Parts: sequence; structure tokens; C-alpha cells
Amino acid sequence: MTSPTHARIEALIEAHPIVLFMKGTASMPQCGFSAAAVGLLRDLGQPFHTVDVLSDPELREGIKVFSQWPTIPQLYVRKEFIGGSDIMRQMAASGELHAIVGVPFAPPAPPKVTLTPAMIKAFVDAGLGPGEHPRLMVGPGFQYQVGIDGKRPDDFVVACGGLELLVDRDSAKRADGLTLDFQPGEGGGILIDNPNEPAQVKQLDVVALAEMRRGGRALRLIDVRTPDEHAQARIEGAELLDASLLSALMALPKDSLLVFHCHHGGRSQAAAQRFVAEGFRKVYNVQGGIDAWSIHVDPSVPRY
Repeated sequence: MTSPTHARIEALIEAHPIVLFMKGTASMPQCGFSAAAVGLLRDLGQPFHTVDVLSDPELREGIKVFSQWPTIPQLYVRKEFIGGSDIMRQMAASGELHAIVGVPFAPPAPPKVTLTPAMIKAFVDAGLGPGEHPRLMVGPGFQYQVGIDGKRPDDFVVACGGLELLVDRDSAKRADGLTLDFQPGEGGGILIDNPNEPAQVKQLDVVALAEMRRGGRALRLIDVRTPDEHAQARIEGAELLDASLLSALMALPKDSLLVFHCHHGGRSQAAAQRFVAEGFRKVYNVQGGIDAWSIHVDPSVPRY
């Protein structure tokens, strides 16, 4: 490692009480381990600085030499090297990471989780054998696993509509207040509403969108294309975004379900991100836009 790179790393560690060297950024991690590390730090509620090593190959290799640690992400707290995401997770579970950062540690409490009748039916239909129960896991980066499993010694057991839902202690805080729903049919599946999850634009394929509409989900489908494009080809029920509609949408409750589409998905992604930035939590972008809708759902919609 060159001395300038060494000096840059020292300067970063000196300048920030908590600094995470990671792949990607806090808003857009580029690997699961980096996403998990960011999630753990957010759980602590303290400001932290991130350094994207993917944008700087020399720094990417230099930090490994500097810390004598072969993998990324890497966490430093007050100039002390802590470790990677697995060590962070273990330390967070024991309260050791909280002590190092200087925040109080409260042992996890049983979460409140809601299973809709459709989700309960899906679990029952899947078949629950003797000693088997639904299980929910929520990772530090809000990765979800839903399945069927046996009880483990440290599990929380949450009563949900006659079923016992198993939630591990590491997932409990991130799962509190979560609702699991199920959308049957082609393109359907498990739907998760988690108020703890950082707001982000979710991607929605056109078949799933069609199923949601047939199922009567209360949503606003917003077309962000030009008026000429909207006149040329449109999805029935889609509202063309203009100044008047923008004002009306911004006045809606922040938990309103908003679905944006354009021609192929690029412009609608940008529009959806604007609404996320305004605090809306249930914001979707239609993958492939109206072109995918015409191909996979309704061929009567003209392609252009």
C-alpha cells in the first residue's frame, strides 16, 4: 500500500467517529454483507460515515492491508477496528456493539406481527406437520425469509390468528409492527408491510400488478409519460401525472399505495424516488413499463 493511501485511510478514521468501509453506499449497498452492516448501524441510531471502496480500487485493497482483514465491509469506531458484518451482528446481539458506540442496550422484546386471513390460509394450505410453525426472519438489511420451521430455544412465539409465528431475537425489533399478507394467483405471493424498513422504491412486475388490481387492492396507478404518449397507449385506470395530480398525491396519507409507470420503467423510477423522498412508504415502480404490460398482460395496448 502506498503511503498516500495509508494517509487517506488514517484521515477518514480520524475525521469520523464511526466509519464503515463498504461496497456501495448506505442508500444503495452493492453486496448483502454491506447492506447488513448498514442495517446494524442504523439500528443503533447514531450518525455514521460510509466509504465506497468499489469506486476506488486502491482504497479497496489498501483498507485490507491497513486493518489486516481480508474482507469488506469493515467498521471502525473511534479509530478502533471492530470487524466485518458477522462480528458486528454478534456484538449487536450481545449489546457489546452498543457499548462501544455509546448507546443503551435493551434486550429484544416480543414483536407485534399481523398475519392477514389470506396469509394464515396460505400457511395452513402449505401444510404444518407436528411441531412445525410459520417462521419470519428479518435481516439487518431488511432481507426477509418466511417459511415453516420448528421452535428454537431463543425464539419468540407470536400468536397470530390461531397460529404460532416464530421470530428469532435478532429479527424481533425489525419485525415489530410488520404485516404479512398473501396474494394468490400467478404473479402473486407474500406481501410485506414493515413500518421499520427504510423507505425505498419497490419494483413490481406487470403480472403482479394485474393480480393486485384484480384482487381489489386500493392503489393509485400513475402514468408519468407525456400527454402524447398517454393518448397513444394507456393502461386502463392509470392517471396521467400533471401539476394538479401531483398536488393531490402529495396531500395523501404517507401510507398510500402508489404505483408509477412509464414506457420502460426509467422515468417512473425517478418519479417514484421523489415520492419516497417526501416520506411515502408504499411506492412501486412498474418494471418494463407499459411496454411490458402490452407484452405480458394486455396485447390490445399499442406498443410504440
